[in-house]
Parts: sequence; C-alpha cells; structure tokens
Amino acid sequence: MAVSAPALHDALVDIVGPPHVRRDPAALAAYAVDGLVPTAVVTPGSCDEASRILALCVAERLAVVPRGSGSSQGLGNPPRRLDIVLELGRLTAIRDYVPEDMVATVEAGATLDDLAARFTVHRQMLALDPPGAGGRTVGGVLATHASGPRRFRHGTGRDLLLGARFVQADGMVTWGGARVVKSVTGYDVPKLLVGSMGTLGVLVEVTLRLHPLPPASHSWRLGFSTPAGARDFLAALLDSPIEPDRAALLDAEGLRRLGLSADPLALLLSIGSVPEAVDAQGQALSRLADGHRARGERIPEATWSGLGEVVAGPVLLRAAAEPRQLLDWVAEIRLAGSRVGVALAMLGQPGHGVLQVAVNGGDPRRIALEIVLPVRQALEAQGGSLVVERGPVELKSACDVWGSIDPEILGIMKRIKTEFDPGGILSPGRFVGGL
Repeated sequence: MAVSAPALHDALVDIVGPPHVRRDPAALAAYAVDGLVPTAVVTPGSCDEASRILALCVAERLAVVPRGSGSSQGLGNPPRRLDIVLELGRLTAIRDYVPEDMVATVEAGATLDDLAARFTVHRQMLALDPPGAGGRTVGGVLATHASGPRRFRHGTGRDLLLGARFVQADGMVTWGGARVVKSVTGYDVPKLLVGSMGTLGVLVEVTLRLHPLPPASHSWRLGFSTPAGARDFLAALLDSPIEPDRAALLDAEGLRRLGLSADPLALLLSIGSVPEAVDAQGQALSRLADGHRARGERIPEATWSGLGEVVAGPVLLRAAAEPRQLLDWVAEIRLAGSRVGVALAMLGQPGHGVLQVAVNGGDPRRIALEIVLPVRQALEAQGGSLVVERGPVELKSACDVWGSIDPEILGIMKRIKTEFDPGGILSPGRFVGGL
C-alpha cells in the first residue's frame, strides 16, 4: 500500500529535518520539470541522508529527479512522472584535497565558483567551464556532460573524473574509480555516469584531476568575413605549434551579446603559460592571423565568464558534427533559422565539432518541424546529431529531444538502466529512447 502524502512528508522530515523538505505549492512550482510539479523537494545534507531518501522512494515507487543548481533542468524529455526532486545543494564539502597530487574529492553540490576559490589559492584549477559555469554544481555539470572553451586543451568532465561515489536507486552507496591519476581500475562506472542525466544513480561525491593555473594568460578575438576564411585559419592553427588553452567560435549575434566588435564569425582564443611563452605564442598567433586576413584584437580575460549570455534564451540546441564541417553547419542552421524568422546566437567548440544554438522568438512547433527535424536528419546522415538542450513542452512534443539512436546501442542502454534502476524511479523517461 502506497504511503499517504502526510506520511511521506513525515518520513522525509525524519531523514533530513523540517527545514529541508518543501511542500508549499508556490515553492514547488519553481521545481517543476517540463510542467510536472513534484509532491515534495527534499535536500539531503549527507550521503547517508541521500541513501535513505532513495531507499524510501524505491520502496514506495516514487519517481525521483536529482537537481543541482537547476541550470540544466530543461535538458531531456519530459519525465513520465515526478514525485520527488532530490536537491543536492547542501552537499558542498571538499572531502580531500592534496595540492601536491593535483587531485580533489568534493561533494556533488559544490559550485564551480566555490571550487575555484579553494583551488586558486594553490594556483590550481578544475578545467570545467561550461557557459554560465560559476553557479553550476560539479555534479550537475558531470551528469549533463556539459563543457566549454577549456575542452580545446583539457577535454571534458569524462577526462577529468577519476572516481565517483553515487547512490543507486535502491539506496545502496557505491564507489567506483580511483583517487589517484595513474590508476585505471574501475574507471568504467564513473564514466558511465557522466552524461547519464541521473538515470543510473545520484552522484554525491567525485574525485577530480586538477591542472595548474598558468602564471600568465592573454586572450584574443579574431574576426572573419566568411566561413571559408575562418575554416582555413582554424586548420592552420591546428597545424601550428601554437597551443591555445581555450577556444570558442561565435557568430555576429553571439559577439553582440558579449559586447565585442561584430564580425560574421569570430574565434576567441586564449594562451596561458609563463609570460615569455605567452608573448612568443601571441606574436606567432598575430602573424598567423595577419596571413589569413583575420581582424584581431586583445580582449579582457573576463570575457570568457560571459559566454552564458550567448546561449541564453527559451530554446537551446546542440549540434555535433565532424569538426572540419562545423562552419558549414553554422551556415546551414542560420539558413534554416532565416526561413522560420527567428533570431539565432551561436557558440561553438572548434576542434570538437560542437555547436550550441540559442533560438529566440518563433513558434515552438515550427522550430521543431522546420529547424530541429530537417537539420537533425542532415546531421545524422553524416554521423552527427542534434539535441534539444532547452525548450518548451510544445517543442518537445513535436520532436524527440535526443534524436534517433541505433537499436542495438539502445538495447545495451536499456539493459544497463534495468541493472542500475530496475524499478525505473530515477528520472523516468528523460534520457535517450525514453529511458
């Protein structure tokens, strides 16, 4: 027999205390996921409390959606059902940090700003910087596999994650991975959790590889009149000894949102190293830019923290393509946007073929039918993909959020989901294939 609402509230209060269970309708509305409002929002203060909450939920067959800062709560299909939002904002401790090893173990609710403040004291950094990074939690960034300009040199969260402590759907606490950089034992489970949207388990603690903060860093904006000019320059850059540590591709609207000089396309690049190397590489970059008729200028280092503004808006798409064709897809998507009459702002990861597209204005159904579906079909024909990272329910009802997936791969994913979450209580329906 299912537990009653008052009994459920009392059971949750027994676990976390009265201040950390929300049931007020006005408060719950802010935690809705694609229009579904939870019965309660509960905020555990420890791994043990998270474990007890999930054990209760699996016993009562309650659907649970984990939440960090909420910045990516729009990602994924609408959940089939939603009972409990498990908010991890109280799990903020740095459990272990040995600067000499450049490794830290932190709780999943710690924000990237909080971690930066701690690591900067020792001239170190966590090289994760998705747009709007500062207030995002490390667990949320990993669970959504978000990345940013530092991916150009340091990779994604999957490359930086050494180990993870997570709570399975039945409340069992499990550790996978290692606490040292050189060990490879047990890497598979933590990496499986990256990008899984909380459908396999709830991250509560992660061990991460850090990098040194460069003693000096300079950044540039390089503007181009045509996609061909940007493509030729990028190819030459990748073939040169110049080693940027951050790179971003923006269109004219993206540049406008950052308050930078407008060009049809521009690359933002930064070089970080010892001052002598930064100067030498900066001069080499200037020569390379001059040779490709790029309009270059130095920009403030603070520019990078504003990239969240570029991808702000009610609809956000993420295209993935063969890196050498990224600029061709910029043109294709812009053409599709012009047919629908919407405003677009683009932010790309050159060298990795990832392009985020913020869409403003227009009818959600037309966006789905005339931008998402045709562009996705063309991308998938070439091995790429198009995901709706954020959008209203009307758009999501007109197209699958994730796109198509090979049936054999989906079958493997279903078996993994069943093994980790046999009751189907963790973010049901939100992931690829309705997992």
